[in-house]
Amino acid sequence: MHKWDPVEYERSSSSQYKWAMELISHIDIASDKHILDIGCGDGKITAHLAAVVPQGRVMGIDLSPEMISFAQAKFSSKDYPTLYFQVGDGACLPFCEEFDLVVSFACLHWIKDIPTVLKGVCRSLRPGGRILFQCGGKGNAAKLLDVTEEITRCEPFSDYFQGFRFPYYFFGPNDYYRWLRQAGLKPIRVELVPKYMVHQGQLGLEGFIRSTWLPYLERLPENMRAQFAREVAGGYIDHHPLDDQGRSHVQMVRLEVEAERSG
Repeated sequence: MHKWDPVEYERSSSSQYKWAMELISHIDIASDKHILDIGCGDGKITAHLAAVVPQGRVMGIDLSPEMISFAQAKFSSKDYPTLYFQVGDGACLPFCEEFDLVVSFACLHWIKDIPTVLKGVCRSLRPGGRILFQCGGKGNAAKLLDVTEEITRCEPFSDYFQGFRFPYYFFGPNDYYRWLRQAGLKPIRVELVPKYMVHQGQLGLEGFIRSTWLPYLERLPENMRAQFAREVAGGYIDHHPLDDQGRSHVQMVRLEVEAERSG
């Protein structure tokens, strides 16, 4: 399990938040619905959902105790009486027909066993319940990852990446269509959507790398991690220069999934 820095993540995840808000804005959610957010992270999306369902209930789970502690401190039960956070594993959901909607944003590309996740999600949904997922999809951040892989082969980092395997699980629609049906869920829409992640200058891109490239950074001693992030960001900008406003643009691919439990 990776050790997340919630403050760094909150500072560097504006694109993930924006994309989630855009997706949520396209669906109607009744004010009494019960919602589960898998991989809730710093909790700001979960808190937004709680405001949407004042007569309902929202549960945010995350495998990171640091993220859950941060979310609980920032979004108190006094201010959000229908909002709950707990440490939980998306691949081992303990719920049974408790939720009308299960969402997940920028999380599922960290999990290899998606069929098990979907079976747990189906079990957690009430009949007629729906899912709304968005995560990294096939081809996500390919150019930034190419530079990252190049840096791992260079001194002084290469010795630390012996035997290292690609750490993310970027799947495509065909995979999810099959797994959804196997789990007892009816697909509504499964689509790869190109996006651009924008950060202010090299420092902004370094912040994103520090906050999410944990499988790479955790291979290194702490005193080498900032240098690694700096060299990855600098190498990327060498190939893909900043725009005339000093911003970096990283092409991403998001997999968006909508489905429902029938019966």
